[in-house]
Amino acid sequence: MAATKTNLPVDPARIADVIDGLARLTEPGRPYTRRAFTALFPAGRDFLLDRFRAAGLETRIDAAGNLVARRPGKRPGLGTIMLGSHSDTVPDGGRYDGIAGVAVALEVARALADQGIDLDHDLEVVDFLAEEVSIFGVSCIGSRGMAGVLPEDWFSRESNGLTLEQGIRDAGGDPARISAEARKDIAAFLELHIEQGPVLETEKLDIGVVTAIAGITRIEIVVEGRADHAGTTPMGARADALAAAARLVTGIEALAKSLSGEPGHFTATVGEFSIEPNAANVVPSRARLLIDARAEERAAMDLFAASVDLLTEQIARETGTIIAAPRRISDNPPTPGDPLLLDVLDAACETAGASHRRMASGAGHDTAWMARVTRSAMIFVPCLGGRSHAPDEFAETDDIALGAAVLFNAVIQLDKILSQEGA
Repeated sequence: MAATKTNLPVDPARIADVIDGLARLTEPGRPYTRRAFTALFPAGRDFLLDRFRAAGLETRIDAAGNLVARRPGKRPGLGTIMLGSHSDTVPDGGRYDGIAGVAVALEVARALADQGIDLDHDLEVVDFLAEEVSIFGVSCIGSRGMAGVLPEDWFSRESNGLTLEQGIRDAGGDPARISAEARKDIAAFLELHIEQGPVLETEKLDIGVVTAIAGITRIEIVVEGRADHAGTTPMGARADALAAAARLVTGIEALAKSLSGEPGHFTATVGEFSIEPNAANVVPSRARLLIDARAEERAAMDLFAASVDLLTEQIARETGTIIAAPRRISDNPPTPGDPLLLDVLDAACETAGASHRRMASGAGHDTAWMARVTRSAMIFVPCLGGRSHAPDEFAETDDIALGAAVLFNAVIQLDKILSQEGA
């Protein structure tokens, strides 16, 4: 964790004010719960609007329902440097996840104004709509929309009589104009986020410069066995779907461990599991499992998927069960950080006196979608115990402020570099 620094170009108290103010806007009895498209979410947006306007920023809601605040640059038309994250939360946990990134983005804009620094580029602060999995079962709605890749068939998704299309309208957006308003003017995008893992805290480092956002592949496996009486069917005469599935789970864990070291981040988790008929006195006839696999390097994911195929064939043969070829439910490739931005962030850490390392993100972020339309990168700050998506999620204000100083330095340097490119 960072020691308190007194010479930072940013104000830690203002960062804490935004984080604490949003934390107070939570569902009764549910700490830090303010989900997109629910009754409390607009209160968080109103709070941010007040802070953005007090900072002298121009504000608007774009077609995808993102809250955008703008500080004009000296050279109109040169492009936009964008900072931000999201203010929505998961249920029962989200005091810092996303929110710290919005608070820091605003603080960078305020610190530039305090010091009379005018950028050549426009600077925008964004609060993306619904980064977390929403009540409609989908995530990163605002950033997908800004990038022009929000699937139109999502608009008809429904939750308690509300469609996503209407939800975006209620947030101030205009679904009919999302594609037309896809951004092409963004010169660079940067996001600060809590790590959501223990690496920085364990290694006593201040900043993680994110090399890549892991690709996420979800694979469904269905095992078909045969239902039999649990008390009368001999052990050697069974086709037990659960026993076969259990071997799959341990085999998947072993595969993931073998791939989890260098050169890149890799994880695999069987996060969903069900059996039929799920009765104590019946040999299970069917099992379904869903793998969530995440890889920094695409080659590792391809190797994992091929190994899972071979594993299912082996276990089916040895257990007398039928296992259909594993089915990829979703398959998103890794998103590498932009090389120029990574170098700028490393240099910005040195300027701020922040110890740092490069590392991958195993979680998904809005940055992955912004990378579709512009140079993009992230930094991490430590969080207590690596805990996230839980009521006890916590990050020190001093650590977040040091991250803000890194972004402040990076924005100034980026403005110079990109201005020379656009000259």
